[in-house]
Amino acid sequence: MIEAGADSVIIGEERYAMRLPGNVKLEEIEESVAWAHEKQAKVYVSVNKIFDNNSLEGLSDYLSKLQACNVDGVIFGDPAVLMAARTLPKPLALHWNAEMTSTNFATANYWGRQGATRVVLARELNMEQVLAFKENTELAVEVQVHGITNIYHSKRELVKNYIEHQGKDASTEDRSIERGLFLIEHERRDQRYPVYEDSNGTHIMSSEDFCMLENLPELMDGGIDSFKIEGHLKSTAYNETVVRSYRAVIDAYAANPEEFEFQQEWLDAITELQDPERELSYGFFYKEQVY
Repeated sequence: MIEAGADSVIIGEERYAMRLPGNVKLEEIEESVAWAHEKQAKVYVSVNKIFDNNSLEGLSDYLSKLQACNVDGVIFGDPAVLMAARTLPKPLALHWNAEMTSTNFATANYWGRQGATRVVLARELNMEQVLAFKENTELAVEVQVHGITNIYHSKRELVKNYIEHQGKDASTEDRSIERGLFLIEHERRDQRYPVYEDSNGTHIMSSEDFCMLENLPELMDGGIDSFKIEGHLKSTAYNETVVRSYRAVIDAYAANPEEFEFQQEWLDAITELQDPERELSYGFFYKEQVY
């Protein structure tokens, strides 16, 4: 992705993170960081697992080794990660990503005072809320602009329970991400929600993909610091194409905002590879929020 134009990438290990594009061990993280830094890019390590008492073992040592690998930051949601980071000999950049609960700047600023340097906004915020968030927070702000989103997670084995409810032997059934299982609502049978199970539990994903390619200038004008492209459940070819298109828009608008014109070919390159059963949408960016 870096050679396609990404400034940074997110990697991690399943022991400490969820919903990764691959399981990258510590020694591989060290190699990846060295390679990325040669390319003038950054590597962030996801440590976004929901920790129980047993999984806390080794966390401080893991963060210490990540720091020794010169990673550029750690993405966390559980305060246990922040507490472990405080035991390190020097500060470690922390990006607070609480998935659905990072919805207001007051809470983000609280985590900033605890040591976080960046907040990853909840995907349910609309454009007005995103821009207001940036105006009122002390942290760098990251928003997801493309790809699938997680809409439900449980540490319980819900797919296994369903299979057993059907009278089948769950131990012989593939419940992994590779099988391609999905859920369908009775009222909206044209929408498919990918579902899978792994060592971290059950994950249910969105039926559509974000695509804010045409609207990046609005976010750039609002001072958003980082754009996240979620490559989960996508091919390498698809992700590289997406990164190239977003890179093209960012560079073209940054070079000359007044004369910028969106080129349809940037979007066409993505739609040619887009799964026809997954619509590209603006997500919640242009939806009115009612409370």
